[in-house]
Amino acid sequence: MRFIKKFWNMKKRTNYKTGHFAEKITALLLICKGYRPIACNFVTGRGTGAGEIDLIMKHGKTLVFVEVKKRKDYITAAEAITQKNQLRTSRASEAFLRRYPQYSNCQIRYDAVLFFPKHWPVHIKDAWRL
Repeated sequence: MRFIKKFWNMKKRTNYKTGHFAEKITALLLICKGYRPIACNFVTGRGTGAGEIDLIMKHGKTLVFVEVKKRKDYITAAEAITQKNQLRTSRASEAFLRRYPQYSNCQIRYDAVLFFPKHWPVHIKDAWRL
């Protein structure tokens, strides 16, 4: 717990660095839950209208697209997953499936992992549906 406390209190870390650190912790958390990592920070490219997918994991026959949000509290983190963000993630997931057709027979799920100070990360399975 001391390590996580130190992580939140570091002044020299940028949001970019702490965000990537949160993604790494999320990957470890999900691996411990039995998920298998497929991709990290998948980007479709400029001009596609799709965003970046923080983590893509596989759990059984389900392909899980994970959005990681680090904010000052639970509500702010949850509200950061806007409808626009969800739409961009879904477009990126479609692009991923076009690029890697071997995963096209998998079920699809969108999860969220929320980080906020002095708490363990909160994993929300099936955070939204399209």
